[in-house]
Amino acid sequence: MSKTDSPQIEATDGSLRPWLGLLLMNTRVLWLLGFLLLTVFFAVQTSKLRPDASFEKMIPISHSYIVNFLENRSDLSGLGNSVRITVETTEGDIFTAEYQNTLREITDEVFYINGVDRAGLQSLWTPNVRWTEVTEDGFEGDQLIDARYDGSAEAMDRLRANLLRSGELGRLVADDFRSSIVEAPLFDRDPRSGEPLDYAELSRQLERDIRDKYASADIEIRIVGFAKMVGDLLEGIESIVLFAVITLLVTAVLLALYSRSVLATCAVLACSLIAVVWQLGLLHALGYGLNAFSILVPFLVFAIAVSHGVQIINAIAVNTGDKGDSLQAARRAFGSLYIPGITALMSDAVGFLTMLLVPIEVIRDLGVAASVGVAVIVLTNLALLPVL
Repeated sequence: MSKTDSPQIEATDGSLRPWLGLLLMNTRVLWLLGFLLLTVFFAVQTSKLRPDASFEKMIPISHSYIVNFLENRSDLSGLGNSVRITVETTEGDIFTAEYQNTLREITDEVFYINGVDRAGLQSLWTPNVRWTEVTEDGFEGDQLIDARYDGSAEAMDRLRANLLRSGELGRLVADDFRSSIVEAPLFDRDPRSGEPLDYAELSRQLERDIRDKYASADIEIRIVGFAKMVGDLLEGIESIVLFAVITLLVTAVLLALYSRSVLATCAVLACSLIAVVWQLGLLHALGYGLNAFSILVPFLVFAIAVSHGVQIINAIAVNTGDKGDSLQAARRAFGSLYIPGITALMSDAVGFLTMLLVPIEVIRDLGVAASVGVAVIVLTNLALLPVL
């Protein structure tokens, strides 16, 4: 049997590169089986990946100011992770029975949303919002909306006077008296389950129970805060998946135009997608999740994998055209590219790992996600692609 027809190939010299290429190609069936099993394993891990968002991950918790805040956060409700709901009237001001009834109902709805620190909830209707003044008889004070409130014109006059004495004008109530705020401090963990607070579900509750229920031609609802921002981002994951599909199609068209080979295009795309699956699976296996920042890392990993894949396919094509068969061409391409390829990818990984020096956990998670993704490309592109 000739060398060309044999399933085994021999090294042409004793240097390291031909030896590694020889080992890779002569055991290619075992490599393919190993990659298949690992890809299935990491695909299962990827299916278990969940969004991971936390207010504390967004701040430098080792800083002395933040340490002091966290130690006294029970006395500082509303100054950390909170949601603010602005209830604005489009006609008149807030001193009407209709507006106050709506504000009271919204306050009651927010009170029962899971994850809200009810002791710190504030609006014109909560008992912890009070007015205080010093008179010749001593201190006087009461709730802004007292027990005598009945929605009458006299009750509205008392509310206006109490508001001006309370110091809440410009904080809970706008200076033009057209809107007021319901401020809801949040726990970082679900009080019922002890798990990290589900910001996506919280965002859906705010939309369903507050905005959809109470927004009208006369009332405009605005909701702001870290939790709502993260919830909106997580709600947009479906759009991110759609964007990923569009990216995949555009990349496939460009690869096909460049390589003029359906096989080469499919091989590069397959290895690049496997790199993404491995990266996401490894993140879950290492105990990480996806946050609003690291959700974009798979696109970065895919782009880097495609870039390196094109170089490998090009090297294989050049060697195939130089009197060699596909097996020899793949081995030669591997031998010529694995050292510069590993060097480039490891440089990328080390560069991303420098993010671990930033004392903000979400940035560190981003660095870990990117480094893991770049590291797996060493195997999925430099080893698997030549074998395929």
